[in-house]
Amino acid sequence: MNQEEQSGGQPREILQVFWRVATHLRKIAHKTAVANQISMPQFFILMVIGPLESTTQKQLGQTMRLPKSTLSQAVEGLVQAELLDRRPVENNRREMQLTLTEKGRALYENIRQHKDYANNVFEEAVRTLSEKQQKEFLNYLSRIESYLENALLEQGE
Repeated sequence: MNQEEQSGGQPREILQVFWRVATHLRKIAHKTAVANQISMPQFFILMVIGPLESTTQKQLGQTMRLPKSTLSQAVEGLVQAELLDRRPVENNRREMQLTLTEKGRALYENIRQHKDYANNVFEEAVRTLSEKQQKEFLNYLSRIESYLENALLEQGE
């Protein structure tokens, strides 16, 4: 038995599976973005704003954890493509309110309803598990997420 097997290689295997799942979802999302002639950051912005109707650029940045320059460029591209409306917030002119335009809403709904949309593919995959397995899986993932979030807080993040 080698050292890794003795020390329990499962955490490493689980991490590798996480990376592979994330990679597969990114590839599916990338195909959707390319098919709709938008960048990946633009795609993710549309998918985040879509259910919200409207949000500020600051809130969007906090949610997405994108560098400000990437966020600004992606937002500008969506504004130029007339998919997103950007206006100063009423009581704070330095902050920008972002809202999907009619064209942006139509694109969001079209993507969301497509069977190859990453969320739909992921939902289909999760539905291969029983309801009990789904609850257990969610519980395990939530415990890992909580642990990692606390680790980040301890590191000053």
